[in-house]
Amino acid sequence: MVHVGGQAAGLEPGPERPLGHLHARATERGDPAFTFGPSPFRDPPLLHKNVGKTANGSGMRRVCAAMTLVLAGLSACSAQDPARSSPNSPAAPGRSAVADQGGADWTTYHGDPARTGVAAQVPPVGRLSIGWRAPLDGAVYGQPLVIGDTVIAATEGDTVYALDRRTGKERWHRNLGKPVPLSALPCGSIDPLGITGTPVYDPSTHRVYAVAESTGFKHTLYGLDLADGAVKSQRDIPAPDGHPQVDQQRAALALAGGRVYVAFGGLNGDCGPYVGSVVGVPVTGNGDLVTYKVPTTREGGIWATGGPTLSPDGTLYVSVGNGAATSGAFDSSDSVTALTPELRPRSVFAPKVWADDNARDLDLGSMAPAVLSNDRVLIAGKRGIAYLLRAPDLGGVGGEITQAKVCEAYGGPAHTTKTVYLPCRGGLAAVDVTGDRIRVLWRGPSGAAGSPVVGGGAVWVADWDSGVVYALDQTTGRTRQKIGVGELPHFASPTLSGSLALIGTLDGVVAVAGA
Repeated sequence: MVHVGGQAAGLEPGPERPLGHLHARATERGDPAFTFGPSPFRDPPLLHKNVGKTANGSGMRRVCAAMTLVLAGLSACSAQDPARSSPNSPAAPGRSAVADQGGADWTTYHGDPARTGVAAQVPPVGRLSIGWRAPLDGAVYGQPLVIGDTVIAATEGDTVYALDRRTGKERWHRNLGKPVPLSALPCGSIDPLGITGTPVYDPSTHRVYAVAESTGFKHTLYGLDLADGAVKSQRDIPAPDGHPQVDQQRAALALAGGRVYVAFGGLNGDCGPYVGSVVGVPVTGNGDLVTYKVPTTREGGIWATGGPTLSPDGTLYVSVGNGAATSGAFDSSDSVTALTPELRPRSVFAPKVWADDNARDLDLGSMAPAVLSNDRVLIAGKRGIAYLLRAPDLGGVGGEITQAKVCEAYGGPAHTTKTVYLPCRGGLAAVDVTGDRIRVLWRGPSGAAGSPVVGGGAVWVADWDSGVVYALDQTTGRTRQKIGVGELPHFASPTLSGSLALIGTLDGVVAVAGA
């Protein structure tokens, strides 16, 4: 199984792979760029030693900063796109306020428990500019959250930050431990490894929840007070597979029914005897844990950045990566699995070709499922086939309603009632699913492979390889605006808040104004 950012990404037989054609991406501080399937693109061997010196003032930080400036300068000077705003002269944090009317809270990955990625109160797209930049102590792999006028961002430095939404000025920060250096891990590519999964906010407790990996290979769920960052709860999460050194928490956290759900996959390289799992932790930090472990002997990571997706009846849907079985009895890997709130299996779907998917690392675990409002689920993975499923009974092996060749998908989709926007290798695809059909409406620019969100008549998507954020026309896919923001982690996804698009970078958060 191949991992990107520490989970199976389905590239070569092993985890994260780089697209590797830009030096700036090859020296990314989080994970290398990647390829898909048996691919000729591989990281130069020497780069594996240096990937990710992100947060602590290393020479690599200076190299990445320099490359960010180069990319920003190129985007500002592009003669082919005179409408692009220049990121060369951003407002300094705390110096210049962004004037806008605010927007709805964004408390979890893609804005709501169903991970629709659709933002309310977003004005039509205008000319884009950099509103502010907030340099932090490490890479921000998760989506920023927005609660009122506060932006929450978590870093690979194991630190959670609260920033002023209008200025980017820091309000508080809370360090939750010492992240794990890459040199201490048997494989992997994020260096250091701290908080990777998107946090979640619980309005009933007024707490922000984040999972920090710290030295000793501990995974700890912290509940922080939104007002001042005080630690109100913490709970160590024992590794369900018994091997915390080779488990990585990359999937976004989910919140439902008084529990925070935490999913685990493996490290880049698929080293060690890890097995994918989900753990449910009471929001108080006290009480019994509930656990699901994929019934495979190895791998089966639950690592897609969208994390568990919730339906209105409380069912959690997760996508599962390739497992150990390549023949014989089905082992629930290469699947979409529906779980009860107590994490008991409710139903499962897998393609008829699941054994071949497992053998060739072409599984469904690379994208979180799109759980639609009409009891349908759309999933696509590394093979390039999209499957439309019934919910909550997913149909078992070969039980799809229909299937169609669409794209290799990695990350988290966005969706409206009729249209699903898939994060595709080769560019975003807008897919119509009315009438239980799968029909591609349009495709975005080839590099725009990030996890999309929707607002103001536009689909917002990042090209993480070039550090560009696009606003695409929601109806046609035409580029309405784009802007360079600097080096981005894999699967980067913007957060929409009023007239701002906020995105985590390899050294902090950037606010794009003009949404």
